[in-house]
Parts: sequence; structure tokens; C-alpha cells
Amino acid sequence: MSRSLTRLCSLLIVAGLLIPALACGGKKPPPPPPPPPPPPIVEKPTPPPPPPPPPVAKPTPPPPPPPAPTEVEIFNRMTLAELNAKKVLEDVLFEYDKADLSDQARASLDKNAQYLRRWTSTTINVEGHADSRGTNEYNLSLGERRATAVRDYLVSLGVPVARVNIVSLGEEQPVCREEAESCWSQNRRGHFVFTAK
Repeated sequence: MSRSLTRLCSLLIVAGLLIPALACGGKKPPPPPPPPPPPPIVEKPTPPPPPPPPPVAKPTPPPPPPPAPTEVEIFNRMTLAELNAKKVLEDVLFEYDKADLSDQARASLDKNAQYLRRWTSTTINVEGHADSRGTNEYNLSLGERRATAVRDYLVSLGVPVARVNIVSLGEEQPVCREEAESCWSQNRRGHFVFTAK
């Protein structure tokens, strides 16, 4: 019996294997379709190398300073008012009731003449002044004598007379108003005013 059972079991196993094969017409099942091919590997283009850094610019040296203006340029730029404000011509002082030039006055006039010979386009007024003592008429006459003495000395130093005008202001325009010798001595003067440059 056990042999028959063994045979029966064997038959059933074979039948179990054959029946499905017969039911499909004896064909083997088709193999599964192959998987789709992987997408082609697209290599990303290699990015271009970064541009080289710009060359380090050497610092631009500062421009050279403009040349210092020449003496002529400085003179030409000045207005007549600026020239007079600079007081490049020294006043000359006189003794009481005198129109004679002292040694100090001559030294100042030597410098003034040098300046006037350097700048030949200039013309000046020489103002003769007096202190407040004496009458107006006398002081105007004294102022004129003082201005004349200054002009004549400048002319003797080579300044053309046509460039030097004289005017007497007497006691009318004092630089100091106290009634004392310290003021009077400042008011007895020959004063210079540029009238053209």
C-alpha cells in the first residue's frame, strides 16, 4: 500500500506539473521584457574656468602740484585795491615843520624806487601829510613840499616823473588822532597810493 501511495503521490505531482503546461498550449511563458535602457548619461559640460582676477592696478600717483605762480603772475592777478592793501611801498616820515628827507626816509625810498623800477606799468600818487598843528593852509603847503621832496628823490633814483603824481592832504587824513607827539609823528608823512598797474 505504501508503494501504491507513493506512486499515486508521484503521479499527482507530475500531473500537477503537466496540467498547467498543457493548459497554456505547452508553451513556455514569455520571458519578462527587458528593463528599458537607462537614459543616456549626459555629461554636464565642464564649466569654464573662472576668469582670472583683474590685474591689481598700481595706485595712480597723485598728479604733481601745479607750479607755484611766478612773481609776474601774482602781480598780474592782483587788483589795484589788493596792491594798495599790501602796502608794498613804505611811508616816509618827517620831522616837525620839515620837508627834508631823513636817512631813514631815503632808505625807505630806495626800496620803493626799486619796486617801481621793477613794475614799470605802475603809477602812484605821493600824498603829503602834516600833523594837526598849524593852520589848514600852512599844513597843505607843508604837505605839498613833503610830497615834492619824495617825488624828486624817486625821480633821482630812475623812476620816470610821469609815473609819480603829488597831492597834499595837509592834516585832513591823519592815521592817528591823539593830540600827542606819538601821533603827530605818524601823521607827518609821505604816503603812497597806486593809481594804475
